[in-house]
Amino acid sequence: MVRSLLCCLSLWLALGSCQGQSAPVSRPAAPEPCADRRYQDSLVTRYLENGAQRYGYNHPNWEKYCDSLIAACPNMALAYREKAIPYLKNGDYARAFALEDRAVALDPKRWLAYRAFLKCIFTKDYRGALVDFERAEQLTPGGYEMDHTYWFYRGLCHLELGELPQAAADLQRDVAAQQRGDLRRDVHFNTLFYQGVVAYEQKNYPEARRLLEACLQIYAAFPDAHYYLALTLRPLSQAAAARQHLQLAQRYLQQGYGLNEDNVFYANYPHQITRYEVDQELARR
Repeated sequence: MVRSLLCCLSLWLALGSCQGQSAPVSRPAAPEPCADRRYQDSLVTRYLENGAQRYGYNHPNWEKYCDSLIAACPNMALAYREKAIPYLKNGDYARAFALEDRAVALDPKRWLAYRAFLKCIFTKDYRGALVDFERAEQLTPGGYEMDHTYWFYRGLCHLELGELPQAAADLQRDVAAQQRGDLRRDVHFNTLFYQGVVAYEQKNYPEARRLLEACLQIYAAFPDAHYYLALTLRPLSQAAAARQHLQLAQRYLQQGYGLNEDNVFYANYPHQITRYEVDQELARR
């Protein structure tokens, strides 16, 4: 009897002890440092602004600093884009695009349109650029890249592919995006230039003349616009005026003017002219 009471008392004490203990509390895992925007910004300051950019992209230290940034945060898209710059500027597109593709995979909303721009202007992959710009438009409707709408570059792609109606339609959408319903708003002179080139290629010479003259009203020293205006005036039986514009194109090229875009130093833009072309046209009788 005594033994039975002792067993019951021991069991009761054991149960009471278990009930008095609280269950272990599960704590959320600490966030990864690279997920914190302030931490990312600090790395950009350290490795890019105070590191790579002090040397320039042609210095070996540029890539070293980019690699250090990638080692610190492997999923930071900007690091791959910055590492790609020297390869891109020096024409090593295979290495550049391997890095650009990584940046797009990590942050498509930010870098997809930029890759489309590179395909359009640098590698002349016009079909690939059109695919990327279509996806970019879905991610960022009405977006801009390098100071132009996606429609501007799509128009250039269709122009170079010989798809002139699509080129004209896309460039007109670029105009509409710039004006935002107000016809008094200025249109970028390069949009007017490429609209003029498309009209010239379509043999719509009066419209080409109107657009190229409107372009020259904004950028009077634009040699490419003078050149294509000259080609437009010949079928309109204005040979003397055509020669005058060719001479202006030659003069402005000699003075260092040209198609005014930031990346024109690294890649030729669609239908961009050369001194040789102007000289050849002036030599014609």
